[in-house]
Amino acid sequence: MLLLWLQFIVCSAIIVFSGIRLSKYGDVIAEKTGLGRAWIGLILMASVTSLPELITGISSVAIIGSPNIALGDVMGSCVFNLAIIALMDIFHGSDPIFHKAEHGHILSAGFGVILIGFASISILVNQNFPSFFHIGLYTPLILITYAIGIRGIYYFEKRRIADFVGDLTEATKYDYITTKEAGIKYAINALVIIAVATWLPFIGDRLAEETGLGRSFIGTVFIAMTTSLPELVVSISALRIGATDMAIANLFGSNLFDIVILAIDDIFYLKGPILLDVSVNHAVTGFMAVVMTGVTIVSLTYRLEKKAFLRLGWDAVAILLAFFVNIYLLYSLRGAG
Repeated sequence: MLLLWLQFIVCSAIIVFSGIRLSKYGDVIAEKTGLGRAWIGLILMASVTSLPELITGISSVAIIGSPNIALGDVMGSCVFNLAIIALMDIFHGSDPIFHKAEHGHILSAGFGVILIGFASISILVNQNFPSFFHIGLYTPLILITYAIGIRGIYYFEKRRIADFVGDLTEATKYDYITTKEAGIKYAINALVIIAVATWLPFIGDRLAEETGLGRSFIGTVFIAMTTSLPELVVSISALRIGATDMAIANLFGSNLFDIVILAIDDIFYLKGPILLDVSVNHAVTGFMAVVMTGVTIVSLTYRLEKKAFLRLGWDAVAILLAFFVNIYLLYSLRGAG
């Protein structure tokens, strides 16, 4: 048991280290290519920081045949990413994190509600969902919705990209790194994360057996927290240099991409539609993520001016409370998954 936890901690440390470097060289690529850091935050960095979830999910279903760990990682990462927003509130200063955030985040948060909500409903009605061969109908619907969402967000933000990334452009200069060097180091760190993330579900599966906590609980809590470490590292780093909107965009974008990972996992799970073989407990996490996202939408609209206590606004408190309630509910239901 001690050896398993040691392996888990080592994997976490490696993901943190490579995640920091990955975010740096991704930022270099954004600057050198002129793609814009807003778009990098929402699309490229979100997909890159979700790389551990992607690899963990594929290896979980294709190698060790554990769809519960794969789905727990996806749904758990969604709630953990939202909890990161609340944690960032602590380091944001005197005003709440959403007080001066761009209104454009409401659009990406709204599409997050649609995708996560649809995935959660699909879990509950998994036996009644039609399928094509081994792929559930929800898979193409998720992919189409994601494409529509990203396209809509892109055109909505297109006119404001310069203002959206202005602070970060002034704060960061990479004249000492060439585009080629950044690309090579970016690829190396991505490969490191792939290798570690491939091993992670094996550790999680054994921890589930040894602790008796169940694969749903292990996947949603421990695996999801570990694979979400790059999001945590990237977001806190962006916040420290004043790029609050990039940090928020990265987290909302990661949640969108995480649901796409569910569709990809379904494609790699050859035994049938993946949601036929998972615990309905995951729907609890999904709906909790919807509630937490709803809180962020209210916060982005209402815009609190003062924090409540312990350097947290009421919105951040509500998000963290929902996060811990979710863990409690999953622990209570652990025997069923």
